[in-house]
Amino acid sequence: MTYVLHYAPDNASLIIRLALDHLRVPYTDALVDRAAQGQRAPAYLALNPNGLIPVLETPVGPLFETGAILLWLGDTHGGLGPRSSDPARADYLKWLFFTANTLHPALRMLFYPAKYIGENTVQQTALQNGLRRQIRTALEQLDAAATKQPELFGAVAPTGLDFYLAGCLRWCALYPVDGPRDWFDLAATPALASMCARVEKLACTTHLQAAEGLGPTPFTAPVYANPPQGSAT
Repeated sequence: MTYVLHYAPDNASLIIRLALDHLRVPYTDALVDRAAQGQRAPAYLALNPNGLIPVLETPVGPLFETGAILLWLGDTHGGLGPRSSDPARADYLKWLFFTANTLHPALRMLFYPAKYIGENTVQQTALQNGLRRQIRTALEQLDAAATKQPELFGAVAPTGLDFYLAGCLRWCALYPVDGPRDWFDLAATPALASMCARVEKLACTTHLQAAEGLGPTPFTAPVYANPPQGSAT
């Protein structure tokens, strides 16, 4: 079967779109209309009971969780990082899971604090301030790893970790829409900045830009999405 990527513009699905296009795996996409709460529709919850984006429909069933999809695609098709027989696999996996388990959840809490602690704005501000410090620390750790082991971060060939981090770094610069911007500077993590520049030159990014309206420099100098259909929020 042809894979089906359930996506919304400028959501975590962009990471999977990059991976699919880089691998040249045939797929179709299906818009999840976030403005209409499409991620809460019964048909979508049947694919992902957590109501989160993305879902990738595959011959083995629907897959969700960005890191899990990247890992499955890499194991199934190759070309997204070290294979299981490669000694570098262990280091690749630890940073992939660090991104999925530490960085990405912190970003989600930063963007949607009310989902976690309610509508108290004082508590939300305190939470967000703490999360920004946590995220900066995580990015510094990832930058140090990318400096020490550049092959895991796309210096030799693009990896799933590159795509995941490029998306996360994009969102750091843009969201939440009404939040401060001075806390994040891509230049402060030069190895990750170089990685983003490499990802921008890939053919899969050209397709992503057209499909989701992400502008000419979606990772090094991002602007808000202007998608041909759907919305980022």
